[in-house]
Amino acid sequence: MVASVVVMLTPGWHPLLVVAAADVAATVVIFVFSRAFNNTSFYDAYWSIAPASIAAWLAVGPGSAQGFTLRQGVVLSLVFLYAFRLTWNWARGWTGLNHEDWRYVDMRNKTGKLYWLVSFTALHFFPTVMVYFGILPLHAALVVSPSGFGVLDVVAAIITLGAIVIEAVADEQLRTFRSHKREDGDICSVGLWAWSRHPNYFGEISFWLGLYVFGLAAGAPWWTFVGVASMVALFAGASIPMAEKRSLTRRPHYAEHQKRVSMLIPWFPKKA
Repeated sequence: MVASVVVMLTPGWHPLLVVAAADVAATVVIFVFSRAFNNTSFYDAYWSIAPASIAAWLAVGPGSAQGFTLRQGVVLSLVFLYAFRLTWNWARGWTGLNHEDWRYVDMRNKTGKLYWLVSFTALHFFPTVMVYFGILPLHAALVVSPSGFGVLDVVAAIITLGAIVIEAVADEQLRTFRSHKREDGDICSVGLWAWSRHPNYFGEISFWLGLYVFGLAAGAPWWTFVGVASMVALFAGASIPMAEKRSLTRRPHYAEHQKRVSMLIPWFPKKA
């Protein structure tokens, strides 16, 4: 709702400036709820739906291409499919208002009294900026969209849909692994997890790469690659190191697993 108010208060602004203002305002509101309920995981649901909300507004907002193009239809379908899958996966693991991701709990324990400052800057605002960078190519794909649907669009669609499928399969394989009775310290090394230690993150990065290629097909400037670069930095520089450190402390054979299995990009595992 607050994002809608911001949109109404910014007539005549460039669409990307409107998105930036509305996105920041919505993030502040989410943070207020996170603080009120003492739970940073409130932001996780926002990460799921923000790209779809932004994409929908860009496609129908002021200055969008006349009519409804094939590219707009394909991009919107894929972004909404991404949002649905991610939200569904989050909802299945959500146990109530007291449920908080282990990464936030770990950050809380490390930062102490500074936690809520860290939560706003690093766990709310920073990811919002990353998502904003990621949707920059969509301005060309959904608002300008000057050219017809071409070969590069097909490549972008394959990358984006493939990324969503990889994330869905990886999450389901991990959920199945966790649901079966196993010894403490066991490592998920089935399916995609036998080829990559973090196939879900590989899928996430690939999704944003697909959006960038859609932007290129529509004439987006090359520097909009900053979105993909930001996602690589977010996962390779923060999420993956945290997960790796946690696994090393909880799984006795994880160091050996690291030597055998690729960290991010799926590849043939080395022999034990």
